[in-house]
Amino acid sequence: MNTHARHVIAAVAALFALAVPAGAQAPAPAGDAPAQAPVIAKVSGNADAELARSIADLGELRARIAEEKLPLSQKLTELEESVIALRKGSDRVQRLVDAGALEIATLRNEIKNRQDELGYIGNLFDEYVRTFETRIAVGEVQVYAAPIEASKSLIENKSLSPSERFEKQTGFVELTVKRLADAIGGSRFAGVGVDTLGRVMEGQFAMVGPISLFRAKDGEAGVAVAQAGSPNPLVRPLEGDLGTQVAPLVASGGGTLPLDPSRGGALKALVAKTSIVHIFIKGGPIMWPMLLASVVALAVVIERVLFLLNEQRKRSPRTVAQFFTDVGRGDLDGAIRVAEGSKDAIANTLAYALSHRDQSLGHALTYAETRTLKRYRRGIAVLDTVITLAPLLGLLGTVTGMMGSFAVIGGDLSSPGAITGGIAEALIATAFGLVIAIVCLLPFNYLNNRIEGVETELLAAGEQLKLLLEGKPAPAAAAAAARPATPEPALAGGGL
Repeated sequence: MNTHARHVIAAVAALFALAVPAGAQAPAPAGDAPAQAPVIAKVSGNADAELARSIADLGELRARIAEEKLPLSQKLTELEESVIALRKGSDRVQRLVDAGALEIATLRNEIKNRQDELGYIGNLFDEYVRTFETRIAVGEVQVYAAPIEASKSLIENKSLSPSERFEKQTGFVELTVKRLADAIGGSRFAGVGVDTLGRVMEGQFAMVGPISLFRAKDGEAGVAVAQAGSPNPLVRPLEGDLGTQVAPLVASGGGTLPLDPSRGGALKALVAKTSIVHIFIKGGPIMWPMLLASVVALAVVIERVLFLLNEQRKRSPRTVAQFFTDVGRGDLDGAIRVAEGSKDAIANTLAYALSHRDQSLGHALTYAETRTLKRYRRGIAVLDTVITLAPLLGLLGTVTGMMGSFAVIGGDLSSPGAITGGIAEALIATAFGLVIAIVCLLPFNYLNNRIEGVETELLAAGEQLKLLLEGKPAPAAAAAAARPATPEPALAGGGL
């Protein structure tokens, strides 16, 4: 305990002693009062001195506290700012850690995707190498045998890094692309061939499309063909002028190819495969009824088109207009003569109806219109039947073809051509049936449209005739009623 604290305690104790009431002490004798006064005064003075010193010490302590408070506050502020800075740094580091973790996960996914792509490309390359060997021509095996074997060994070689494996794979692909570029227009390369006697000959190969030609160093030339059990091709010599023309072609690399190794068989096969007759035969026996239906439909279409053209040529709008003009004037006989003298179907129909107006104008118009439309509708039912029948015949051919294929599957499986033949028959029959229906549908709709147009004109002309006759009666009607009646021909016996 320091001095200032002791002084403060002493002052407090003196004040406490002075504050004790007089009644709490034993009553002093009256004679001792003057003797105690100096003591009390001394004690009071000491207490005041101690109090003054304590107050001074307290003030000094407060001053020291005030002096020390500002540095402590500044230090506390600095520490708080340091804590805030450290928290910001911690947050920044945490964000960097999270971003790094996300980036690492993204990179891992990217690496996995690239590895999958490399694996897929590697599988494609392996398949490419395996199929490339089967696609090269005769004689090229001698040139590409080593690269092919090296590429095949990449599949089993696990010691190579991915970059080395990819470099070798791309190198082989570049080699094959170069071969493709060299093959355009023909290519030449040195090699070895075997003649028909089994002798091995060194010479030059010339590749022209699918044809492989060979010329030995001694001048013998021929066509190189594959030889079973040997990588060296068999050279079949060419006789006569062909041999003499092939030799300089292979030697120089330029000239005209003097032969067709298939002897025209390739062209014949191409023509046979694309011939309509060949396709028709492959369709099976159901193709004959469909052929008959298509011929009938074609005949109906041609006849109907010619009929419409002829009727269109006979049309005379001027005659029809003159007919209505005469009817409007009341000259019915003159209108009948004008209409009967024309070949227009509308005029003939109106003339027939007007000539039988005394019996029933409405029935006469209906009968005449029906007769005219019947001429226009002739053959339409046949065309409609063909449109419906052709797909059904094609479906029947499909069923018979599939029955034949399943019959082969249930029996001898060593002849796949019979199975595919039945399927081809089914598809061809269906296709022909649909084609016939589609082709016939177009003229069918056209003819129906023309018939509807004629029917509309007939109805309009009939209604106009009724209006004219009902609105303006003929002036000779009374005279006709006064004359004796003469028999009129029946409607059934009339004609257009």
